[in-house]
Amino acid sequence: MDIVVTVNGKETQLAQAMTIAEYLASRELKVRLVVVELNGEIINRADYPSISLSAGDQIEIVHFVGGG
Repeated sequence: MDIVVTVNGKETQLAQAMTIAEYLASRELKVRLVVVELNGEIINRADYPSISLSAGDQIEIVHFVGGG
């Protein structure tokens, strides 16, 4: 059963239930280079492996990039 969440304003279907850490890994995003907001609340990086995504969740992912 697919789970539909909204990631950065775009509806996204997940093929299975997963944690924030698993979602980031599936998108090849490095945990240390992103900040995740779930349903309006910034999530502590240490909690990514223990927080499961649910249908209807609103997720914002901010990715830091270097430059100068």
